[in-house]
Amino acid sequence: MRKKLSLFLAILFLFVTTSLAQNLVLKGGTILTITQGTIKNGTIVIEDGKIANVGKDIPIPPGIKVIDVSGKYVMPGIIDSHTHIALTDVNEATDPVTPQIWMKEALEPSDDSLLKTLSGGVTTVKTMHGSANVIGGVNVTIKLKYNRPVEELIVDDVRQQLKMALGENPKRLYGERKNQIPSTRMGNAHVMRKAFLKAKEYKEKWEKYKKAKKEGKEDLSKPKKDLKMETLKMVLEKDLAIDCHVYRADEIVWVINFCQKHDLPLKQLSHCVDGYKVADVLAESGVSYGGWIDWWGFKEEAYDGCPYGYEIMYDAGTNIVINSDSLTEGRFLFLNAAKVLKYNDIPKNEVLKMITLNPAEALEMEDRVGSIEVGKDGDIAVFDKYPLNSTTKCLMTIIEGEIFFDYEKDSVTAGRRAQ
Repeated sequence: MRKKLSLFLAILFLFVTTSLAQNLVLKGGTILTITQGTIKNGTIVIEDGKIANVGKDIPIPPGIKVIDVSGKYVMPGIIDSHTHIALTDVNEATDPVTPQIWMKEALEPSDDSLLKTLSGGVTTVKTMHGSANVIGGVNVTIKLKYNRPVEELIVDDVRQQLKMALGENPKRLYGERKNQIPSTRMGNAHVMRKAFLKAKEYKEKWEKYKKAKKEGKEDLSKPKKDLKMETLKMVLEKDLAIDCHVYRADEIVWVINFCQKHDLPLKQLSHCVDGYKVADVLAESGVSYGGWIDWWGFKEEAYDGCPYGYEIMYDAGTNIVINSDSLTEGRFLFLNAAKVLKYNDIPKNEVLKMITLNPAEALEMEDRVGSIEVGKDGDIAVFDKYPLNSTTKCLMTIIEGEIFFDYEKDSVTAGRRAQ
């Protein structure tokens, strides 16, 4: 009986402390709201995981934990819309078309990459299938709730995105190593086109069957379920969106046209090194550019990377997103954003959007994250200096009112804790 009581009290304590952690006040900092200007000596009130109030000289509810962040900079939690962290496997490199693979089934909540990424003020990421396949698996958007149950990490009320890939990676893996299609860029295009044409036929077959059944027809032959086609059917029905790995300008234009022709919801082009060459096409399509500021030259299709291209894309109206595509680089997204200022004449707040509101739009989460506004999730990053200062560091990372990284506690022990 005593053991049962102790267990009950322990569970109750965990529940209460977790609930209390959803309520938090940050007071005295310089708040970079992203959408509503800068508030000096401001206050943010988070209740039940949501931002309940933000401003200067606002009332603080009684009994709520208050953290003094005077002299510090407070910004929305940083968002990485292309990473591969927290996954036990990345590539199902057995077939150029594997949409039946769901990355949420490979999540590892205790992976130390989560804690490392939290140390850079990152609160939300889309962690992805790799680029081995022309059509890979379904990526998963997560909050970085390190060491929590998988279900707590997954953002399940947002449209997830299918990973697709053009260029060297799939043709090298299948053509050079396995002597099968695709071995060329034309092969990549063929594989993608063929898969979606089959998916359209599959969708029409099911629609015809359901219509006939509804009309009361008998002796109907039920179509056979195909998990590959079921996932592609979800894309055709716009229950899933698309993120496509692509470098070269010609392929950027091709995949945008392909998706428009087949009415496919393409949300982001990742890596997109040549994006500045076709900035007007990107802007007009509404597809987000996702990439790096100074990674180029590591393979043929990356030779034309240009850090000055960000200004070209910004002037064209492209939604620019800075990604990590790395197990470790995510914690430095704010420094990568700072590099944009070195090469481009873009307003600082617009650069901060590239790691906050812009990726939130690419993930279709702009109503929840990406800026500090009443009603949005209480996802916050606290820095000791302005976030685009090259000598700054993240002091605290907060997700829905809970502190998941605290520099004073975690900076020295992060590695050991993860192990």
